[in-house]
Amino acid sequence: MKKEIERKFLIKGDFMPYVSSATRIEQGYVAKSDELTLRIRTRDDKGFLTIKGRSNALGMSRSEWEYEIPVEEARELLKYSRGTISKTRYIVPVGEHIFEIDRFYGANEGLVIAEVELTSEDEEYPHPEWLGEEVTGDRRYYNSQLLKHPFTTWENR
Repeated sequence: MKKEIERKFLIKGDFMPYVSSATRIEQGYVAKSDELTLRIRTRDDKGFLTIKGRSNALGMSRSEWEYEIPVEEARELLKYSRGTISKTRYIVPVGEHIFEIDRFYGANEGLVIAEVELTSEDEEYPHPEWLGEEVTGDRRYYNSQLLKHPFTTWENR
């Protein structure tokens, strides 16, 4: 079992000069229980099936299993999801860390979130000038929640 430990932030500045690569992502959720969520994702010409456990009390870590599957099968499975999230993911290396920055489209247009994966919850990490307010643990920013309550419908953004 892999443990995912990450922190999430809003973006307050221009990160684009630091981008090393970008990819288009389409993802949906095909099953959910109290303990697990099953996500299907296409990333450019690849497909992935991901099982995520429930987040801890801080919203910072959870169990995660991810498997590459044929992209055709991922596209077929996305038809069974409760809707999809579309975004571009930008990869921004900062020192020893990699920030993944997602720019959302459609009903979540205008939302840009940075995530940094860590090896422990107390690991030190850089805070580049474009990194804004931390939203780790704020369920509104979970992709599965953005399907139910899109960013463009929030009253207090």
